[in-house]
Amino acid sequence: MRQNPARRAALLDAAIEVLAREGARGLTFRAVDTEAKVPNGTASNYFTNRDDLLTQVGHRFYERLTPDPGMLAASMEGPRDRDHVTRLMHDLVERISDFRSGYLALLELRLEATRRPELRRLLTERVRADLDFNVDNHLRSGMPGDETTVVLLYLALNWLIVERLTLPDVFPADRIHTLVTDVVERVLPGPGRPD
Repeated sequence: MRQNPARRAALLDAAIEVLAREGARGLTFRAVDTEAKVPNGTASNYFTNRDDLLTQVGHRFYERLTPDPGMLAASMEGPRDRDHVTRLMHDLVERISDFRSGYLALLELRLEATRRPELRRLLTERVRADLDFNVDNHLRSGMPGDETTVVLLYLALNWLIVERLTLPDVFPADRIHTLVTDVVERVLPGPGRPD
């Protein structure tokens, strides 16, 4: 297997685009090579088989979506109140929505994980680790709410993102901001929002 990290990342980014556009059935080494604009056979030099490619795509999605330490530190500045949590949730929804192809590829990976035990193990471990990190970070930072608050926000906002990226006409774009705010206010009670 080839070890050029930049080429591997480019192939995985191409695979994310193929998954988002064509679905899991369209994810072939040839399609990845075409998307990455590399000679045919390049992807097969980097990935053992399709399962390996799918698993590596899962890793790459999270690698690209994970905020850098500076962004995490900046997100913890300011008061620890519901308004701050609301701003963080708006930022999160926007950041994930801005990586539309990545999130759509993740949905494809989740479907594939129902049939591929190794991929299911990877995604289960990664999602659980992310959720645990978010709960721990929320509690250690002194934000209002508890573990259940974080889990409920995770569940509600993930489905809102799915709607936004797959069926955008269900909720008009101008309503998303209000819905995110409403989710936080319902999950994390406090003083009412000013009119």
